[in-house]
Amino acid sequence: MHTSLEVEYWVIDSDGRLTSPGSLADEMYTEREFVEPLFELKTPPCASIDELRRVFVGRLEAVLSKADDLGKGLVPLGTPVNTDSIERWPDERARVQEAVIGADFEYTKHCAGTHIHFEKRNVTDQLNALIGLDAALALVNSSPYLGGERVANSARAYCYRKRAYRSYPKHGQLWHYVESVGEWHRRLERRYEEFVSAALEDGIDESTVEANFSPDDVVWTPVRLRDQMPTVEWRSPDTALPSQLLQLAGELTSILDSVHHRNVRIEAESAIDHTGAVSETELVLPEFETACDLAEAAIDDGLESGAVAHYLDRMGFSVADYHPLSMQIGGRQYVPKVDARELRLEYADVLEDDVDALARSLE
Repeated sequence: MHTSLEVEYWVIDSDGRLTSPGSLADEMYTEREFVEPLFELKTPPCASIDELRRVFVGRLEAVLSKADDLGKGLVPLGTPVNTDSIERWPDERARVQEAVIGADFEYTKHCAGTHIHFEKRNVTDQLNALIGLDAALALVNSSPYLGGERVANSARAYCYRKRAYRSYPKHGQLWHYVESVGEWHRRLERRYEEFVSAALEDGIDESTVEANFSPDDVVWTPVRLRDQMPTVEWRSPDTALPSQLLQLAGELTSILDSVHHRNVRIEAESAIDHTGAVSETELVLPEFETACDLAEAAIDDGLESGAVAHYLDRMGFSVADYHPLSMQIGGRQYVPKVDARELRLEYADVLEDDVDALARSLE
């Protein structure tokens, strides 16, 4: 199964202050995000996790080398922890989003995440598997802080699901399991119609909306079906250390690759402490309400939630091998801006060491 990654990184100067990526975003495999100090590094679809590792590490090495020449660093944290206001690049799509969503759209400016794309195969089963396994985001939670305040083990997921899209929950929350791809597309059409109607009510010209949005990209749900790429995409994880993201991508790819010879079954009822199972013949997912409870616990408590850790272990993840950054930096209730700058500098160094170790492992 082909797999690809899109990973967002904060860019800092030598003092740990957020800064523009500048020419770091000029490579063919990088691009600017809609806020100034953030950019995204992409890989092509790779036929194996070994290939994905080689490509991802090679591109990171090149970007880090360029960043070093520019006196900049890359930070693998889901939020900048605490900082002054973050500026948005002039962008018509973001302007429309802000007009429709309102002041809550501000929360999205503080989020850096990872998107894992999986080649389409048994699409309905893939969608349902990613919905049921959404709690796996806990394996790479990397910042519990928003504006210096400790808000959740994954402050980024908290921002998206409980703040940014609270007025439009069907556009930003986990969707219910589906029985067919057609059902998924019908949901997308309804969300698109809702968004267009809201934009028109806010004085946005219909042609402007249609030029910047389509049913394929109008929602910001944790699981997305991308017709243009074409892939099934999981968008829940924070940005994190490359070694951890590669392990997560590998374990998820293995699970999704297996659904073509396993029966994917959803439990009718399930207790949060005893749900989910994998066997040679079946992938058993929790009922939707339980999957949501697990995802919420993953956001709020991460692997400190025994229910989440035991569930992920039952589902085949090597939980003990993950060391989420949120559990390392989350000891304080409040982090002042000056300490946040030091944290960003520290984890920019940790990222470089992680990439160096990965590169040596490829030699």
